[in-house]
Amino acid sequence: MSAKRILYVEDNFQNKRLVRKILSARGFEVLEADDGLTGVEIANREVPDLILMDISLPGIDGVEATRRIKAYPETASIPIVALTANAMRGDRERFLAAGCDDYLPKPISTTDLINMIGKFLTS
Repeated sequence: MSAKRILYVEDNFQNKRLVRKILSARGFEVLEADDGLTGVEIANREVPDLILMDISLPGIDGVEATRRIKAYPETASIPIVALTANAMRGDRERFLAAGCDDYLPKPISTTDLINMIGKFLTS
């Protein structure tokens, strides 16, 4: 059976490196996008098993990228987990209303990340 593929849409190099290391060590194939528009394109082309979506992105933000991904029948069922450092009251509801399936605040803990992925992906 092939490895589960996770798309990580993130513009911060350090965050990408950390998450890639965590996921790769657990056997996931990691796809990456540096901005929202590229994330939408990769999601449509590759149809990953899960998407980790930063909210503060250059170009279109993670909320708009999520809306676009969820608008396509081919990608509408892909679970999307919002990630953001700027957690304000009402943000979780806003992310869920945009189509995100769940939310993780930054900084990301390895345990929380793995538990969240396990919620959506089972071997």
